[in-house]
Order: sequence, then C-alpha cells, then structure tokens
Amino acid sequence: MEQLSGMIAVFLVGPMVGVELSVGLVVNPAAGKLPAEAAVQLRSTTAGSLGRIMPFWYAASLIATMIWATVSWGQPNAWVAGVSAVLLGISVAMSIALLVPINKRVASWLTAGVPADWKQQVLQWDRLHYARVGIILAAFAALAWGVFR
Repeated sequence: MEQLSGMIAVFLVGPMVGVELSVGLVVNPAAGKLPAEAAVQLRSTTAGSLGRIMPFWYAASLIATMIWATVSWGQPNAWVAGVSAVLLGISVAMSIALLVPINKRVASWLTAGVPADWKQQVLQWDRLHYARVGIILAAFAALAWGVFR
C-alpha cells in the first residue's frame, strides 16, 4: 500500500510541477513579449482555464501525498513523506491566500476590462508563482526521493 500510494502521489505531483514550470518559464514570458492586447488576452484566457483545473489538481496531489505520508508512518525515512505533504500544504495555502485573488482578476479582464495597473498585477502574480513553483518542486523532490529510495 505504501508503494502504491507513493506512486499515485508521484503521478499527480510530477506533472503538476511540469505544468506550473511551463507556465512560469514558457507561457508567461512569451505573453510578456506580445503586444499589450495580445498579452492580456493570453494571460486572461490561461488564468481562466488553469483556474478551473488547478484547484482540483492541487487538492488531489495534496490528498495523495497525505495518504502516502500516513501509510508510510513508522517506516525508515518516513519523515520525508511528511515534509512533502507539508510543503504541498503550504503551496495550497499560498495559492488560496495570494495567487487565486490575482488570478480571478486576470481571468475577468476579457469581460470586465483591463485595469491601468495590469502589468503590476501580472508581475506580482509571477513573483508569487515562482515562489510557489520552488515550494512544489521541493515537495516533488522529497516525494520522489521518498518513494524511490
């Protein structure tokens, strides 16, 4: 059960990290090189799409990692399962408190209009996103190390 739950967690967290890395390293930098209208459209569209998918993905990843941590309890190096779960929990809390409010505003720009400070808002989101990516990358590293040790 420990190995199966760990593999499920890896299967969920690994691709999630990949998606978040691609957003931070490919999609948003590409948007920054577009004319303002196209950049706003790309940011708003991806904010809406990912804003519908990622909450479920983060929740499933956290739950799977918590299950793995629970069934690993008492095993050698089980602490790494707890570290991974705690880091994912921090990323979820950070997302809800800091990133989701900005993301909701960005997603509304196509229908509600673009505010004058839109560039500052996306820069703030990007900085927070990079911090979150670092956290989930560390969680994934701990997870993979623990599962494949």
